[in-house]
Amino acid sequence: MELDFNLNQKKFDLDQTFDCGQCFRWFKIKEKWYGVVQGREAEAYICDNLLKINILNDQDLNHEDEFKFWENYFDLDTDYILVKEKLKNIDNTLDFAMEKFGGIRILNQNFWETLCSFIISQNNNIPRIKSIIKNFCRYFGKKLKSNYAFPEVNHIADLCPNDLNIIKSGFRSKYIIDAARKIKNGIKFEELANYSNKDVVKIISKIKGVGPKVSSCVLLYSFHRLNAFPIDVWIRRTMQENFSGKTSDIFGEFAGVAQQYLFSFKRTTKIYENSTFKSQNS
Repeated sequence: MELDFNLNQKKFDLDQTFDCGQCFRWFKIKEKWYGVVQGREAEAYICDNLLKINILNDQDLNHEDEFKFWENYFDLDTDYILVKEKLKNIDNTLDFAMEKFGGIRILNQNFWETLCSFIISQNNNIPRIKSIIKNFCRYFGKKLKSNYAFPEVNHIADLCPNDLNIIKSGFRSKYIIDAARKIKNGIKFEELANYSNKDVVKIISKIKGVGPKVSSCVLLYSFHRLNAFPIDVWIRRTMQENFSGKTSDIFGEFAGVAQQYLFSFKRTTKIYENSTFKSQNS
């Protein structure tokens, strides 16, 4: 099944969106991206101002339903021009980050997968996070056409931490199992979607290993709470160095989008500085 989305004048960059630390199951081959989203193996690329999605395992899928699914996944209904206007002139650093990484969109992702992925992300770098999740899906997910679905929560809930040794998730294994069991036993996305940010955090923080950063990531990337503001080492450093230690309140209702621009800016700047330093001293 092939789907086309007219981007009109929307600034949308798949490279920036998939490589900004909000998702971990997309990979690029030449000019196209390949990933698995809720059991769908998909190819994605932009051509002639069209976002093209080719679903590679499209048995029994309804075209209209799939159009709505991917439109929601890529957040195509949100006016990011308006978002950037709201964030404009707060600070020169943010303005520069928006200019450079303005093609990012906040994906709407599955609750269980998002929660599990960011539990795995703790004290980890992006390549290793991707590797652990890839193996998690390979060993515990359903086989698709050429890849694997994300493991079912009920299946993982029936395991013990030692069963996950094969994916090398370390201390995070017991957190993954606990998350699966708590979701199986009553934490429901549909119910949490009606709760305030504070109440969602209160409930999911009962899961072992879920602290402020993981809960904020879940709010932003799964519940689409664009005011949620995940703080990792890059963002903490940015807020201290460029915003005099101020809180995310200065960014208002779109703090989470600002965070994504700043994270990408700070991370790529650091990578550039490191590579320049190495080349100068090699």
